[in-house]
Amino acid sequence: MFRPDTSSDDDSSGTDEIDHPLVARLYGSLTPMEWVFAPHRRYLADDLSGRVLDLGAGTGGMFEPVQAAADSELEYHAIEPDETMREQAATQARELGFPVDLRDARAEALPYPDNAFDVVLASVVFCTIADPEAALEEVVRVLKPGGEFRFFEHVRADGWRETGQDIVDPLWTRLAGGCHVNRDTVELFVAHEAFDVLEIERIRFGVFPATPFVRGKLRKRR
Repeated sequence: MFRPDTSSDDDSSGTDEIDHPLVARLYGSLTPMEWVFAPHRRYLADDLSGRVLDLGAGTGGMFEPVQAAADSELEYHAIEPDETMREQAATQARELGFPVDLRDARAEALPYPDNAFDVVLASVVFCTIADPEAALEEVVRVLKPGGEFRFFEHVRADGWRETGQDIVDPLWTRLAGGCHVNRDTVELFVAHEAFDVLEIERIRFGVFPATPFVRGKLRKRR
């Protein structure tokens, strides 16, 4: 059963509406892209248990792999500030019969108490977050000690591709709903003193300028 919930544990964490309807509808229609993403979604969903937060549900791409992999006791929460994407995610959850508490919230101001989750997932989301440093601090805050932060993100390239990303990023960001292609996302993650690295894998995946990708798992120190 789908359980929409736009309430907040903290009234100060309300958000201004974000909506990129053309980008959201195009993204939601790219079924072949989801096939390509599928093994990486399964990597994030593998052996999930407890209370989980999807940090940017998009159109609901994580719902099916999580439903297939997780145990029946899983409690799944998700945020998505883009109105059109959130509506598509809600439809996906209903069609799958997947129970999710889906909220309108930003990663920089999560509407959850401290130490609330066993796992936080980020699947191609930090490229669009306005303040990734603030969002990472929120991930640390809501994760329980010993909890996992799992991610699959495209990152800054090397060599000529790095220069090319810097050149195209302003236009790409406007056309792709706020996505940045030149962020040092994983360096931000692993440099945080709250985390121990469990695994990191750089993948030759994607198409320029949104390439390469990195996936991995970090554990919050106790």
